[in-house]
Amino acid sequence: MKLYLLDANVLITANRDYYSMEMVPVFWEWLLHMAERGHVKMPIETLEEVRDGGGKVKKDALVSWLNRADVYEKLVLEEDAVPEIVAAVMAKGYAPDLDETELEAVGRDPFLIAYAAADRDNRVVVSIEVSAPAKKRANRRVPDACHDNGVSVCNTFTMLRELGFTTAWIKPAA
Repeated sequence: MKLYLLDANVLITANRDYYSMEMVPVFWEWLLHMAERGHVKMPIETLEEVRDGGGKVKKDALVSWLNRADVYEKLVLEEDAVPEIVAAVMAKGYAPDLDETELEAVGRDPFLIAYAAADRDNRVVVSIEVSAPAKKRANRRVPDACHDNGVSVCNTFTMLRELGFTTAWIKPAA
């Protein structure tokens, strides 16, 4: 089965807009179950982006949830980014000569894409960003940078369908 690597916006938007932790706790239980089984993970760079608040994320129930040791351990992808792959992702997906301001604007997305590029046949990036091919340099969208790097990408709902999520889901007995 594929490994789905989550962009920070997947969790942030789900909690804020359609699967809030208070209203749809089964989604979060299911997500942890899928993480525990090795079907869903977040690279440490992406996970830390949400946990730290990233300047944009308010310290809410999601941040508190991610700061729980059990949640963090299940969700985090236990591997290091390969610097050469990150550099290739930057060059192909964004630009080889980004300045400091542009690097800050790009954020941690190149790491997410690089982890998927390390095993293209078995990994998929999950992001709510929508393709915008006309965007250039630091303004590139995750789907476009994935495409330029030969990495599969899907949105949250495609992942949910492929992994069989339903609000009637019940965690299997151990």
